[in-house]
Amino acid sequence: MEISRIAELAKEDPGRKFYSIAHLLTPEALYEAFLSLRKEASAGVDHVTYRDYEEQAWQKVQELHGRLKSKTYRAQPLRRIYIPKEDGKKKRPISIPALEDKIVQKAAVELLSAIYEQDFLDCSYGFRPGRGAHGALDEVGRVICREQTSVVLELDIASYFDSIVREDLMEMIEKRVSDASVLRLIRKWINVGVIDDGQLLVSETGTGQGQIISPLLANVYLHFVLDEWFEREVKPRLRGKAFEIRYADDAVICFQYREDAEKVLQVLPKRFARYGLTLHPEKTRLVEFGRTALARAIRTGTKLDTFDFLGLTYKCALSRRGKFTVHVKTMKKRLRRSLKAVGEWCRTHRHDAVDKQQAILNAKLRGHYQYYGRPTNYRSLWQFYRVVRRTWKKWLERRTRGQPLSWERYAQILRRHPLLRPQIAHTWTRAVSQT
Repeated sequence: MEISRIAELAKEDPGRKFYSIAHLLTPEALYEAFLSLRKEASAGVDHVTYRDYEEQAWQKVQELHGRLKSKTYRAQPLRRIYIPKEDGKKKRPISIPALEDKIVQKAAVELLSAIYEQDFLDCSYGFRPGRGAHGALDEVGRVICREQTSVVLELDIASYFDSIVREDLMEMIEKRVSDASVLRLIRKWINVGVIDDGQLLVSETGTGQGQIISPLLANVYLHFVLDEWFEREVKPRLRGKAFEIRYADDAVICFQYREDAEKVLQVLPKRFARYGLTLHPEKTRLVEFGRTALARAIRTGTKLDTFDFLGLTYKCALSRRGKFTVHVKTMKKRLRRSLKAVGEWCRTHRHDAVDKQQAILNAKLRGHYQYYGRPTNYRSLWQFYRVVRRTWKKWLERRTRGQPLSWERYAQILRRHPLLRPQIAHTWTRAVSQT
């Protein structure tokens, strides 16, 4: 049975269980999974990089398949690293699997996605084929502009990946998958320990953020805990319309009536608590938002509320034609974080050749524009560009042994080595632009 056939069967029968799918984790599937891995990704506790494995990869994959088939495959502990959070104070733990664990997980994700893609709802945008953050951002704008939105519920789940209750997760997986070999693999990956500062740590909950399998498992969990529950049980009981938009563990729900939003906010913590999840008390809130909120603010001269979603701050506005619309700008925390990263890079690489610095800085600028380059956000992009330009001058000046780098001299450098100017990478979606 091919993976495409599994997808067809899963779509035809939402209640169907799959008892025999492990045989599709073939040497060919494992080799394809290896080829799709990021070549420059960090190594796990095995210290094996992509380049190391690339030599005789086919032979090694066949040996790996043999261990899977004979049930002698063992998942290795994860290597724990920490990356700064947006506030710059706390750090987010990331768990890096060993290379062969990445290979098997990648192949398993391809297999399991064929089943669960038939179950996931349209409100879910994170880590799904053909979907992404900008689809979620577009949908938020469409719902607010085209539907009767008056209140937005901004959700924030505290330490989501670390809070998932594993037994609940396995029960959800088993609604569709009954292949003992596949279930055994998933249990190995979610229960494997973490090497942190030389010590092996074992937790009772969580899926290990950083594993290739984790986003899919996290989507399955919230599909049952939030998406399906909200669609089938909550929405039919509401007075008006409501729309959920979720990207992984980031979500907003747009309501027609405030009373509906308040009811949902009252029951949501109880629903989450049943599955080990907690809403962040300071970051979960109701925001008056939409046409009515804008009209009231204009009439009374009061300040409008905003909300954040996927790195962007949303605010109500009027278009040039005087019609209601939604504007976005880069979140202040994200802007500060991006500028800090550029500053640290310039400091570290200030002695590199200028043309090399220019190439890397332009790559960073291009990446920033690709994500944040949305209509109405040009001012934030220009702010980012100006600060990057000043930051580069500051660190180039440190190479001149105390001699100041004049703006005239720096302008000559920029003419020879120009920095990429702001670009809007995403166009207005039709549903929003025609409002």
